[in-house]
Amino acid sequence: MADAVAHGMTRRQLGARAAALGGALVFATLPADPAAAGSGQGGRRRPTLRYGSPRRAGLLPGPLRRLVTDAEAFLNPSPTHPWYAGAVLLAGRGGTIALHEPIGMAVRYRAYDEKTDTGVEFPPDRQIPMARDTVFDLASVSKLFTSIFAVQQIERGAVELEGKVASYLPGFGRAGKEDVTVRQLLTHTSGFRAWIPLYTAPTREEKIRLVYDEEPVGPPGTAYLYSDLNLISLQLLLERVTGRSLDVLLRDDITGPLGMRRTRYNPPAAWRPRIAATEDARRPWSGLDRGLVWGEVHDENAHSLGGVAGHAGVFSTARDLAVLGRTLLNGGVYGGARVLRPESVELMFTDFNTGFPGDEHGLGFELYQHWYMGAMATPSTAGHTGFTGTSLVLDPTTDSFLVVLGNSVHPVRSWRSGSAPRVATANQLARAVPVRPARGRTAWFSGMESSATATLTLPALDTSAGGARLRCALWWDTEPGSDTLVLEASTDGGTAWSPVPFDTRRPGAESRPHPSGAATGWSGRVWHTLGAALPAARNLTLRWRYATDRLYVGRGAYVDALRVETSRGVLFDEERPADAARVTALGWERSAD
Repeated sequence: MADAVAHGMTRRQLGARAAALGGALVFATLPADPAAAGSGQGGRRRPTLRYGSPRRAGLLPGPLRRLVTDAEAFLNPSPTHPWYAGAVLLAGRGGTIALHEPIGMAVRYRAYDEKTDTGVEFPPDRQIPMARDTVFDLASVSKLFTSIFAVQQIERGAVELEGKVASYLPGFGRAGKEDVTVRQLLTHTSGFRAWIPLYTAPTREEKIRLVYDEEPVGPPGTAYLYSDLNLISLQLLLERVTGRSLDVLLRDDITGPLGMRRTRYNPPAAWRPRIAATEDARRPWSGLDRGLVWGEVHDENAHSLGGVAGHAGVFSTARDLAVLGRTLLNGGVYGGARVLRPESVELMFTDFNTGFPGDEHGLGFELYQHWYMGAMATPSTAGHTGFTGTSLVLDPTTDSFLVVLGNSVHPVRSWRSGSAPRVATANQLARAVPVRPARGRTAWFSGMESSATATLTLPALDTSAGGARLRCALWWDTEPGSDTLVLEASTDGGTAWSPVPFDTRRPGAESRPHPSGAATGWSGRVWHTLGAALPAARNLTLRWRYATDRLYVGRGAYVDALRVETSRGVLFDEERPADAARVTALGWERSAD
């Protein structure tokens, strides 16, 4: 059902509940968080942030070290130019920041030479290295703040999630937008095209008129199309409803209560030495001729709106963004300040775009996006990226958070493409969250390499008497569809392989069949028990084959407690040293995590 969302509710039902009690959100409580450090729901603790060791955070130190090394590689040609001049990396779990590392330069280039495609560097004594407290232009990560403002107003009954935008902004209803809802703005399903050059209009009134006159490219609610105009429209709605501008809302309703003292629109000139520079903005690659943008918002439309816009314009540090992330993982509270109800956070992390697979989206937050979340991606992992090289990723299933702030448009936007540093760092943080073996001290781990095939092969067994079954524990998390874990059997010594159907069952759930002999996607990051009826053969060889494509990976696969038995006895038991020694692993390794 295209209109269905998580937890068995339709979008219409969600909207009806949001409208109840004057707009208050009335939902079931959040699902239990399996992480050791709770997300702040019910009686679980709601941690505030402090620095500590990986062990204190419940993380493995090796992957965190590789996280920094992987990020530093993109300071070099990637493949032709550096992906960024520098970055600040922050990673943690629960209430512990286990990594906060600046790399590279905050200010390196004074200009871009388009004739030679090179950056013109400042003299060495005028270049500024990255620091932990370097301030960044967040670009589209700013959309998260606007989205929080909107959900706060829904909580207060001033705005309805399913309310029509034109009921708050009468001018908005022109050009076929009369039925666009607040939810459709927040989930990018309004029908707006990606953007329009508002900066060409000379006055604010004329810029607003361009938005009001904009006709959707398709009927609202029928397609996902990411658009800055959604959040600009939401800005106009919020300013009308509250009587306050976004910069005042930011100070009053988020940064003030949470103590985020280095987060604001339009940073003062005194902050400039601590701000990462962005682009040598000139036509034709930029819409405006501004020269080196440093200390002012990079986005042309946000700049033309005075630096305060719903889609861009917020400046912040990695530490402040971590506080915001921790607040959301806590269910909307940090220290003594609450900025959202737990039900509101659930709403922001609920997929409203179930009719558009691959474009999962909560209210403001993107969900389950491997293209920048990497192996941290789960159906409830929430985040956003910014054009300047910024990103925030929150994984409620492990209570972990990752901030990557880079200046990837310094000195010019054409030097970088894709999200390789974001993916690489997210993969390492995901790897740093340990998976404890189902039984004993170690389990077989497939690894997390892309463009790889790893096989785990049992010795040949005589199952000719019939009734043989494989039993084991299985844990998997892969890029859905693209990366697969397959159970295969061969009766000719490994020349030909055929899939073996199996069933899996997670604790407290019913058995799930895998008739193709394959597992892919999200399994809840918990151990499943597996059972498979094996074919009768004189020499039957079983193997697990884990295959990944060249793009993205999940957390991988684990296999433990392998055992093959018949009614007559046990043919193979991994717990017997002699049997374990006969397993052939190519690409798999024993892992204790």
